[in-house]
Amino acid sequence: MQQAFDAMTPRPLDPPPTPVAPVDTARRTEILETAASLIASSGMRTSLKEIADACGILPGSLYHHFDSKEAILVELIEQYRADLDGLAEQVHDRLHHQPDCPLDEQVVTLAKEMAACALRHRAALLLTFYEPPSGAGEEMVRAAQRIPTAVTTATLEVFRAGRERGYIRDGIDLETLADRFCQAMLHISLGVIGDLPGADRVPEIRSRILFDGIATASPSDERLDRSAAMTAARRTIESWDDAGRSEDERFAMLRSVARAEFGRKGYEATTVRDIASAAGLSTGSVYRLVGSKDELLSTIMQSFVDRVRTAWRDVLTSDSTALEKLDALMWTDINVVDRFSDEFNIQVAWLRESPPASSSLGLSFTARLRDVKALLAEGSRTGEIALTSPTADLRAWSLFELLWIPENIVRAQNPSGALDLARNTVLRGAAQR
Repeated sequence: MQQAFDAMTPRPLDPPPTPVAPVDTARRTEILETAASLIASSGMRTSLKEIADACGILPGSLYHHFDSKEAILVELIEQYRADLDGLAEQVHDRLHHQPDCPLDEQVVTLAKEMAACALRHRAALLLTFYEPPSGAGEEMVRAAQRIPTAVTTATLEVFRAGRERGYIRDGIDLETLADRFCQAMLHISLGVIGDLPGADRVPEIRSRILFDGIATASPSDERLDRSAAMTAARRTIESWDDAGRSEDERFAMLRSVARAEFGRKGYEATTVRDIASAAGLSTGSVYRLVGSKDELLSTIMQSFVDRVRTAWRDVLTSDSTALEKLDALMWTDINVVDRFSDEFNIQVAWLRESPPASSSLGLSFTARLRDVKALLAEGSRTGEIALTSPTADLRAWSLFELLWIPENIVRAQNPSGALDLARNTVLRGAAQR
């Protein structure tokens, strides 16, 4: 009876659910797109206020959509990773559903798609290009360090199919080639070439260089190793050790410590106190030795730029052919990457914090680009080099970065292995002739 009575007794109504503010998807998208555009052009120094001003809202209103600036950065990175993963799926689908499509066409298509993806996500690429920005939170570090393996794996699958069908020569490590190819295409967006007529052709030209090579006849290693240009390059590289020994011992040690700290943290985030602590010196001693942080950085980078400039000059003035000079320049650049990785990291940090209006990883490269342009013209006149492109500027732009082997490949293959890769792609081409 009691149970029946209880069943008839009206129960109090549950409290109404707390209203949830609707997500303004359009506004979130606008904020992300605006942040991506500003960071791509101005770097990590872009502030929340600048993003809010560009969106036409108050800075406080951003917090209705994102908890922090870092939350915006993480989402930009995740969108980039998602696009790369989607690209990898497209590559797999093409391989399986278009098996008769010529491999050279698939490679060019892949190059164009990678470069387009990187251009769309230039801000995210800057954020993930090297170590996460100094002071980044755990979520940011996790996002930035996650390697986008799917697109590299898909590229490797294309190359394996190319090997099976006789498109790619034996003797070339396909995994290293896939890594080299992906970096060469994705990093196109790091160079500011948007105002260069025909810039959209660079991915295709660059992929043709890697697979067809620029040499009209395959030069032997013996010939290249004996060239006057290679002799000049080796002599200059050996002189780098003598230059280091001539410095005051304490100053040389301080420069070495500062290079590592600047490369690891970035220039802005590194203090003189940090450098002094790492060097085991007092802050006052550091100031007495170098004057200021700016002067210390200036001496480090000027020494680096001078050594690169001298090495290139010695190669270019040697009694060698254009092709031999390009080969020796690749060996020089490989050793620069091997010996001066801290300076490269410093440049990457500069590029990420405040991308210059015209850049190639922060290196003063305008004169070097002219050198490459001149060598290509000389090699074309003598019939030693063949590189099809609408303009001389496009040829030089497309080849320039390929003269530099990424640091991770130099570390994995060692300098001599990296030179083998460079010769078997840039000079001879990875494809069967």
